[in-house]
Amino acid sequence: MELDMAADELKSVLNRLRRAQGQLAGIIRMIEEGRDCEDVITQMAAVSRALDRAGFAIIATGLQHCMADGGQEPADRDQMRARLEKLFLSLA
Repeated sequence: MELDMAADELKSVLNRLRRAQGQLAGIIRMIEEGRDCEDVITQMAAVSRALDRAGFAIIATGLQHCMADGGQEPADRDQMRARLEKLFLSLA
């Protein structure tokens, strides 16, 4: 399964990932500086949510493309559905 996303969809996912990357760098600095555990955990939860949302956006796009591709054989669609379901559950 290839990552075939429209430019606007891809831009949104990349923005989320870049934001998460910045947050993660901030968490590393917080730990190195000995910051409060509650603050660190709060930021870790925010990074986790950002990564989950990026993953869900990628999966949703895959589902959309899968459903729009009516030319596939039923067995191919079922196999793609199973793969996307597995990916979705890996983020749950």
